[in-house]
Amino acid sequence: MRRTKKQRQKLLAETIKENPFVTDEELADFFSVSVQTIRLDRLELSIPELRERIKNVAEKKFADEVRSLPIDEIIGEIIDIDLDKSAISIFDVKKEHVFKRNKIARGHHLFAQANSLAVAIINDEFALTAKANIQFTKSVKENDRVIAKAKVVDLDNAHDWTVVEVNSYVKKELVFKGLFELYRSKNN
Repeated sequence: MRRTKKQRQKLLAETIKENPFVTDEELADFFSVSVQTIRLDRLELSIPELRERIKNVAEKKFADEVRSLPIDEIIGEIIDIDLDKSAISIFDVKKEHVFKRNKIARGHHLFAQANSLAVAIINDEFALTAKANIQFTKSVKENDRVIAKAKVVDLDNAHDWTVVEVNSYVKKELVFKGLFELYRSKNN
């Protein structure tokens, strides 16, 4: 069904409000228009691009929850967190994150996403990575979206440490896995 520009923009605004994580490409497919048309519609409606929408949602929702580090120091965008239990973040691999020669992501960016998520999950004012056992399982390329999922696997308040497992995926395929042992302060 062909919609007028006004109808499309109204539905576009409603769709993004319901799901701020929808991509321009997904919207273009849904409305049967070009990605450029979606971008122009967003611009006219003053709706920011996906990355900015994710950041805004995360800052509003999780800024007060994350205790162990400032939300702007987390690599990637947190989209869900339950302190001392689990968390999820998204990291979009851009040109500045890859090797020029082969467009493969530099490993330290994937590590930084996983490590900062492991620290963020800690329900304490202070958390520090003491040890990490990591493995890169598949290459990540420019324009890939990495979804990191963290879960606390061991919590020892008596000795002030927590073990967090982080698995990172691109399109449901495991690309990174890590086990992080974190020291936390005694004042939680």
